[in-house]
Amino acid sequence: MRTLLSALAITVSLATMPAIAATDDANTLTAIPGEAYTVSNIYKQDVYDEKENKIGDVNDVLLDKDGRISAVIIGVGGFLGVGEKDVAVPFNALKMAEKNGDQYLVMNTTKEALESAPGYTFDRDNNRWMPAKKQAG
Repeated sequence: MRTLLSALAITVSLATMPAIAATDDANTLTAIPGEAYTVSNIYKQDVYDEKENKIGDVNDVLLDKDGRISAVIIGVGGFLGVGEKDVAVPFNALKMAEKNGDQYLVMNTTKEALESAPGYTFDRDNNRWMPAKKQAG
């Protein structure tokens, strides 16, 4: 009886699991997660504080060695990219919000806090973000 109940529980849990499974032959999905966002929902998008003030924009999305998004590079300050400072924030600091049917990115921080964070520059020779050199002054 216990074996029958265990088998029934496994069968029910498998039947109710979301249909997100990889096929054996090509490592493809048979279904796409329903609440997944595309990279275009994040990359090159404006970022706002919780009071809907623009505090920056996403300049890059960084993946860890397992292919998961671990951090984003946000440009703050400047005008049209001139004088902008790039800072790194953990990906989970961004939240998706919606207003009037439009989605946008929100962080629980201020523009001033981002501007005072350590900056990063992209090293094209090594294809990676590096800490920005401090300006003498």
